[in-house]
Amino acid sequence: MRKPNIVLVMADQLAPQFTGTYGHPVVKTPHLDALAARGARFDAAYCHSPLCAPARFTMLAGQSVSAIGAWDNASEFAASTPTLAHHLSRSGYRTVLSGKMHFVGPDQRHGFEERLTTDIYPADFAWTPNWEQADERIDKWYHNMDVLQDAGHAVTTYQLDYDEEVGHTSRRKLLDMARDADDRPFFLCASFIHPHDPYVARPEWWNQYDHDAIDLPDDFDVATADPHTLRIRHGIQADTVGFTEEQARMARHGYYANTSYVDYWLGQLVATLEELGQLDNTVILATSDHGDMLGDRGVWFKMSFHERSARVPLVMAGPGVANRSVPNVCSHLDLLPTLLDIATEGSADGGAWPDLGADIGGRSLWESASGGHDDVNETTGEYTAEMTSHPMFMIRRGPYKYIHCDTDEPLLYNVADDPLERTNLAADPDHAELAADFAAEVVTRWDSDAIRDRVLDSQRARRVLHDAMSNQPMTATAPAVSWDHQPANDVANHYVRNHQDWAEAGPRMRFPPFVPGEG
Repeated sequence: MRKPNIVLVMADQLAPQFTGTYGHPVVKTPHLDALAARGARFDAAYCHSPLCAPARFTMLAGQSVSAIGAWDNASEFAASTPTLAHHLSRSGYRTVLSGKMHFVGPDQRHGFEERLTTDIYPADFAWTPNWEQADERIDKWYHNMDVLQDAGHAVTTYQLDYDEEVGHTSRRKLLDMARDADDRPFFLCASFIHPHDPYVARPEWWNQYDHDAIDLPDDFDVATADPHTLRIRHGIQADTVGFTEEQARMARHGYYANTSYVDYWLGQLVATLEELGQLDNTVILATSDHGDMLGDRGVWFKMSFHERSARVPLVMAGPGVANRSVPNVCSHLDLLPTLLDIATEGSADGGAWPDLGADIGGRSLWESASGGHDDVNETTGEYTAEMTSHPMFMIRRGPYKYIHCDTDEPLLYNVADDPLERTNLAADPDHAELAADFAAEVVTRWDSDAIRDRVLDSQRARRVLHDAMSNQPMTATAPAVSWDHQPANDVANHYVRNHQDWAEAGPRMRFPPFVPGEG
C-alpha cells in the first residue's frame, strides 16, 4: 500500500473565528469550506505560543517553547532539534518547504530536503525583546497603529509579491514531482504570509466585500482589561494613538479580503492535485500559526492567550479522514505525531514510528480525524516574548482556560459559555476550587523563575551577537554574515538548453505523457 502524500497549507495570523468555515457570516473561504465539507474540522485547536516563530518551531518539533528555547521571534531554532520534516524523511518521504517558516539561525531547512523560497523575515537576532527594559517600545519592529491607518487596497505589496512566489513555486513543485522519476510520497508545506498585517489587499479581493457590511469589534470596556492586554495596548500604541471606527472597519476589510486571497491559493493547490490525479492519495491539512485579535479587547495582532489570538483553524481531508467536526481541545504540538500516524498508516512496519530522538509534547489526532474517539481534551501553551517581563502559561482543559503570569492576576474562563472571555472566574467563589487546582498545576508543570532566567540569559547573549553582526556587511558576497536562505535556481538545466536533446525535453516535461493515438 503506497503511503499518502501530505500537503500542509499554512496561513499567517488567521483566526478561525474570521472564516466562513467556522461560521463567520461575512468572510468568504469557499475552498477551506470545501475541504471541511469532505473532511474533519477541529473546533478547539490552538497554537502552543501566540507568536510567529515560536508557534512554528513548536509545531515542527512537537515540543514546547521551554523545551526547545523558542522564546520569541529572534530565538535560534537549533539545528539539533528533530522536526517533523526529519521524521517524514526517515519514513520515506520527499520533504519540500515553500514560504514562510521564520527560521532563525544558520540552519534554514531543518530537515526539509528542498526549500523553494527565501523567508519573508530576517533570520538573525535583530528582533530580540529585552525583558530588562520591558516597558520600552522598540519602534523598528514592534507593531503599531500605522497599519490601521494604512489599511486599504493596492496593486501590490511586499507581502503580495511573496505569496505570489509561494503559490507559484508550490504549484510548480507539484507539477515537477508528477513529471519526475522519484516515486516517493511527498510532504509539501506551502506557507503564506497573508492575512498577516499590514491589512492591504489587491482590488479584486477587496472588491469582493461590501465595506459597509464589515463587522466591527465587539463591545469591550477597556477599563476591565487584564494587565497583559493593557501591556499590549501600550506596546502597539492603541492606548495613545488609538484607532477610529472607520480605521477598524478598513483594517478588517483588508484582513477579510486577504483571507479570501489565501483561500484562493488553497483552492489552486487542491485543483493542481486533482489535475495530477493525486487528490485521492493526498492528505491535505490547512491551519495557521496563530490568530489576530482584530480589535477585540481594544487590541490587534496576537501575543496573548485570548481566543482570537491563540486559536487556529485546523481542517484535514483525504484518504482515511472522516467527515466530521472534532470538539476536542488540541494544538500544534499534536501535528507531528498526527503526520507520523498518517505516514505509517497501513505500512509494512505495522505503523511503527521512527525513533524520535526526543520526547514530544502532543498526541496524535489521527484517531479522531479518522472517525474514532479521543479521550484527551486539553492542551497547554507558553509565551515568553515581547509585552511581558515574565513567562506566561496557559492550560485549556474541557471548557475551561486558565492563564498565569507571575506579575498578573490569574485568568479563568469558561470559553464554551463565554467565548469572548468577558467574565474572569478566577475569583468567583463557585470556581475557587477549580482555580486553586489550576494554580497548583502551573507550579507543578513549570518553574517560572528558572524559565525567566533562561530567557534573560538568551536575550543578553543574542543582543551581543546582533551588535557584532550589525558591524559587518550583510550582502550576497558575505554569506557568513547573513543567514537568510538562498534558494537554488539551476537555470542551466531549465526548459531547453544546448546540452539537452530538444526532441526529448518536450515529452519529458509534458504531463500526462503523450500516448500516440490518444491525442
